[in-house]
Amino acid sequence: MISAAGFAAQFTELMLAVLLAPVLTGWVNQCRAWLQNKSAPGLLQPYRVLAKLFRKEVVLAHNASPLFRFAPYLIFGCLALAAAIVPTLGTDLPLNAAADAIALVGLLALARLFIALAGMDIGTAFGSLGARREMLVGFLAEPALLMVLFTASLISGSSSLATIVETLAHRELVIHPSLAFAGVAFTMVSLAENARIPVDNPATHLELTMIHEAMVLEYSGRHLAMIEWAASLKLFVYSCVGLALFFPWGIAEGGDWLGIVLALPVLLVKLALGGAGLALIETVSAKMRIFRAPEFLGTAFLLAVLAMLVHVLLEH
Repeated sequence: MISAAGFAAQFTELMLAVLLAPVLTGWVNQCRAWLQNKSAPGLLQPYRVLAKLFRKEVVLAHNASPLFRFAPYLIFGCLALAAAIVPTLGTDLPLNAAADAIALVGLLALARLFIALAGMDIGTAFGSLGARREMLVGFLAEPALLMVLFTASLISGSSSLATIVETLAHRELVIHPSLAFAGVAFTMVSLAENARIPVDNPATHLELTMIHEAMVLEYSGRHLAMIEWAASLKLFVYSCVGLALFFPWGIAEGGDWLGIVLALPVLLVKLALGGAGLALIETVSAKMRIFRAPEFLGTAFLLAVLAMLVHVLLEH
């Protein structure tokens, strides 16, 4: 039975994801600017951009379908629900019984489907180009992500993220070599899924390289704000999934009110370190050509499969 602390943790996690996602994006941009010896934007700059976009008028193409209008809200809703599934403060969550790691991947895939359809809806060359590239990346990244989650599921004996966290963080300390391979694969998948260097550059508008930006060029006003907010939320979701799988310490178990309160500063510290690490990876990496992305994600898939084999052969 879910306790009152579980419902409180669920609501708090959802609100933190929605409100802190732009801060995480601002922190990554700030760290990357510092590492490149540039003048860093403010930590709250993403909020200013969102506020400006919400005040602007929406301009729609004449042939835009209802899907193009509703896609930003559907994408944001899918990613918000995905954020609610991932345990960041506590493991006693009401959604644990309804959704597991496979459902999480399904929600991420559904958000990708909506943004790809919206990109092709207007019929522009850039939108169709970006949608094809996005589906190519997703086609290769989703199996690798599933293999990473299956490795953690084999260790814990369950596909529930809460059970995985409880197994890895709140039981006896065991070193799992398979998680090392899974961690590298997950990092590679996260870079590709969040349109980061070396797969994509979130700051570019060159037609030969852009993936995510090509699909949202026709959006404006509040629709573009929801798309940008959803992109920040996706980065937050992947960051929290990585922390839950590979750094689950500090997450409260059961209905522990004090543990939930103490888990918040721990989460903020881990997100800050993870954001700085992401900025470092982007700074020392070079943007690869788009036809090299299958090789990059194929390597991630092989590492994820190797992680499963290491667990089955050496740890089982």
